[in-house]
Amino acid sequence: MEYKHSVSLDVEKCKGCTHCLKRCPTEAIRIREGKARINSQRCIDCGECIRVCPYKAKKATHDSLEAMEQYRYKIALPAPSLYGQFDHLSDIDFVLQGLLDMGFDEVYEVSKAAELVSGYTRQYLRRPGIKKPVISSACPVIVRLISMRFPYLCENILPILPPVEIAGKLARKKALAEHPELRAEDIGVCFISPCPAKVSYVKNSFAGEKSNIDLVLSISDVYFSLVSRMNKIIVPEVSTDSGMVGVSWAVAGGESTALLNDRYLAADGIENVIHVLDQIENADFPELEFVELNACDGGCVGGVMTMANPYIAKARIQSLKRYLPVSPNLHPGEGDVPGEAAMPPVEYAPASPLSEDRKEAMRMMADIQDIRRELPDLDCGSCGAPTCAAFAEDIVRGEACADECVVFMRMIFHDYIEKRKDAAQVKEAMRKAARGDTNAEREEPK
Repeated sequence: MEYKHSVSLDVEKCKGCTHCLKRCPTEAIRIREGKARINSQRCIDCGECIRVCPYKAKKATHDSLEAMEQYRYKIALPAPSLYGQFDHLSDIDFVLQGLLDMGFDEVYEVSKAAELVSGYTRQYLRRPGIKKPVISSACPVIVRLISMRFPYLCENILPILPPVEIAGKLARKKALAEHPELRAEDIGVCFISPCPAKVSYVKNSFAGEKSNIDLVLSISDVYFSLVSRMNKIIVPEVSTDSGMVGVSWAVAGGESTALLNDRYLAADGIENVIHVLDQIENADFPELEFVELNACDGGCVGGVMTMANPYIAKARIQSLKRYLPVSPNLHPGEGDVPGEAAMPPVEYAPASPLSEDRKEAMRMMADIQDIRRELPDLDCGSCGAPTCAAFAEDIVRGEACADECVVFMRMIFHDYIEKRKDAAQVKEAMRKAARGDTNAEREEPK
C-alpha cells in the first residue's frame, strides 16, 4: 500500500536551489531539470525541507476546519505544544474553553494521555529481559527513521502507543459511553498537530494498526480562530485534567523527566538524533535505560505547523507548569501496560533497496564504491544529489549520468586540454627535427 505523505512540493514555486537538498536527513530530495523531486520511499515527513525552503515550495498538507462539519459529535485533541503558542497564558482552561467555543463538543487533552504513557513506561522499564536502552515511540519521525535505517534498534522502540493515539482511543470510548445515541461513524476525533509527521502517522496504518484519529488540524490553522475566542472568555467553564508531567511532553526532555530515572538521554534536532542513533547502534551508551528523541529542535514546540518561536514556546511551557499539579493521572507504581495501549513491533523496512537479489545488490554496491573513488568528494550538490556518495548510487541505479558532476567534467576537460598541449608539443618537436632544428640555440649570422 502506498504511503501517504503530508509533506508535498509545489513544483511551480520551486526554483531549484539546494537548501532542501542539503537539509534532508534521509537524502530523499534530488534536483532534476531545475526542480526539486521528493522520493516518497525515503521521505519521513520531518518537515526540514519546509523549514528551510525560501520560496515556500514545500508545505504540509492536513485537514481543514470545514472538514469537521461531516461529524455529529466533534472531539478536539490538543497537543501539549498548543499551550506554548499563547503569551501570558496562566490557565489551560482558556484554551480548552476556546476550542469548545470553536464548535467542538468535547476536548480530550493529549497531555492527559501522556501522563498515562509516562506511568506505563515506568512499569515497562522494570520488566526483566527487555532490550535497553528503550527508545521513545512518541515521535513518528524517529520510529519511521529507525525502521528504515537502523534495523538493530527496532527492538529498542518502546512498545507503547504514542499519547495522541491513546488519547484518540480513550476519547472515542468515553463519547460512546456517555452518548449511547451516537454511532461510531458519528464521532470525529480531531488532533491539533504541531508537525506533518503526525499527519502522516494518522493517514497511514501505524505498525499495522489503523489510527483512532479521523482528522488532523494544524496548530497554525487553528491559532487565530482560537485566540479570538479565548480573548472573549472571562472565566472558563472547563477544567484541565492534566498536570506538569503531561504538559512537559511539549518540550525536549519532558518525557524523560517524568520517568523519575536519571539514566536517560534526551536529544532534539534531526541531525543530533541521527548521531545519537549511530552511537546507540554501536553500543556506546551501555548505562542508559531510556532515550527520548525529538526530530524538531526544542521538541514538539519546534514543529513546522506551529506559530511561536520554539524557544519562546518552551519558556511559556516552563512558566505555565508552575500553576499545575504534578500529575492527576497515573502515579508511580500504579497499573501495568494495558493491552489497548500496546503497540505492535516495529519491523525493519529499508527504503529503496538496491536490489532484491543479494548478489546483484552486492555488485551494485561495489560499482558505487568504484564510482565514488573517481568523484571529487566535495558534496557540492551541483549534480542534483546531496552528496557524492548519493550521486554514485544514482548513477548505478540509472537515475543520473556521470557528466552531471560539474567538478568531475571539469577535471576530465582539464586532463583533455593537458593531453592536447602535450600532443602539440610533440608535433612541434617532430617538425623541428624534420627541419634539422636542434634544441640548442642556433648561431646568428655575422
